[in-house]
Amino acid sequence: MTKQIWSPSQIGTAGGRNLSIHNYEELATLHAIAKILAQPKELRGQLEEILKEMSLRLGMERGMISLLDRETGEAWLDVAHDVNIQGLEVTYKPGEGITGKVAQTGRPMAVANLGKETHFLDRTGARRSLNRSELTFLCVPIIYDARVVGVLSADKVARNVENLDRELAMISSVTELIARAVHTRALEEENRRLKKIVGRTHAPSVDIIGKSRAMQEVFGLIAQVADTNTTVLINGETGTGKELVARAIHLNSLRKNGPLIYVNCAAMPDTLIESELFGHERGAFTGALHQRRGRFEEAHGGTIFLDEVGELSTAAQVKVLRVLQEKQIQPLGSSRVVNVNVRVITATNRNLENDIITGRFRNDLYYRLNVFPIYLPPLRERGTDIIMLADHFVLKFASESGKPVKRISTPVLESFLAYQWPGNVRELENCIERAVLLANGDTLEVFHLPPSLQMKTKDGEKKEQGKLRNVVESQERALIINALRETRGNQSKAAKLLGTTKRITQYKIQKFGIDPWQFRPKRTGSPAHHAAKEEPQTDM
Repeated sequence: MTKQIWSPSQIGTAGGRNLSIHNYEELATLHAIAKILAQPKELRGQLEEILKEMSLRLGMERGMISLLDRETGEAWLDVAHDVNIQGLEVTYKPGEGITGKVAQTGRPMAVANLGKETHFLDRTGARRSLNRSELTFLCVPIIYDARVVGVLSADKVARNVENLDRELAMISSVTELIARAVHTRALEEENRRLKKIVGRTHAPSVDIIGKSRAMQEVFGLIAQVADTNTTVLINGETGTGKELVARAIHLNSLRKNGPLIYVNCAAMPDTLIESELFGHERGAFTGALHQRRGRFEEAHGGTIFLDEVGELSTAAQVKVLRVLQEKQIQPLGSSRVVNVNVRVITATNRNLENDIITGRFRNDLYYRLNVFPIYLPPLRERGTDIIMLADHFVLKFASESGKPVKRISTPVLESFLAYQWPGNVRELENCIERAVLLANGDTLEVFHLPPSLQMKTKDGEKKEQGKLRNVVESQERALIINALRETRGNQSKAAKLLGTTKRITQYKIQKFGIDPWQFRPKRTGSPAHHAAKEEPQTDM
């Protein structure tokens, strides 16, 4: 058996950049493929024609193109020639079979004698009645913007193969030509599948949308804590939807028939905090012309949501701590004590543990609030959730404004996936609202986007400068966060899991502004004590 694996550097030499290695028939095939791609046809049809050309001109039978799911790394069979895939859902996990291995490593593979290859899965069953020992199998990654977006594979009669390197070089040249089309096809298919998911999902009591692993973890935590009376602290950047999570917890709890009272702590001055939260009697202070119930009393039997709790002054923190401990409030100017049955949910975009060390936040209040923490990931860490959310907002604002907008163009989707979204879901929502208002047809185009999202390329299309860097950094950040989550914040173990050194991991953590503490199990004692026990910053 001969199995050949090429390195990425070899792909560049044999992948069509050096055309002198191709004979006349191969060059004619590449020319025919270029003409097919230039036609204004549906992408799937173009790719099917290309596989047919490879079969007719080069003897490449049972050609298949698989697309990669950027979230899971799985490859799913999308287009085939001389293979009946109707009704089949053929997928390969990363590293599974030859296709999965090529998708995972980004390196081509050639098997001279398919009959002796144990890793060949034949999921389509197309070769059951064939003599595999008479077949050679060729499998090449399709790379766009330095990322594997698909896999092209084909059989060839072994006796007609003189040189495996030459065969791989030819298929690599084809993949270079079709890379952009396959990338676009993957985005379209991903968009279609996500729209189908959104379309079949019953409208929840709250509007939280997401299929990414990070959001599935959030949903699991909500389900665990909702029907208890446990105090919850939601941590996440501004615009990530912390209020939606609080509402989801309330509406899925035994208190759902009670009130949900929202309090923005950042908007309350110290002079009014006691009156706002606990109420006052008439004449309690200048301007108190009427008796007023406080927010805690209004929330009796339900839930109070203290948003931006990290912005409370030290004096206000003392008053909030007292009501949490005693479950009682005393309105200003009154001698009466009111018992309150209230579930407390808080949220912040600050690192409260750092604030404790600097003296900005009370240690005892923190441990009262942080009984059940939920970390809400920023939009840039949620992968293709961006597409789902964008589709949702398009339908929402098109309906509200009476516009005929129904879809988002592929260049716009590329812009969305490459952008960092510092304003998170709120920024995406505002962006879509603006674009829908500007659109005249049924499709959102790049020129409908805000200037910060418009891109420019050499072709005259708009493309974000540094898109590749943004995509790579986004993926790198997500990998580090997943490793820290899996190792519960242990940076040494995370580095080992990532296959790098602790020093590099620490540098990246600092560069991307990741807080390893949020992944650590909560322990008793002060954060300062924990900080003292932090892993030593040694070089490895």
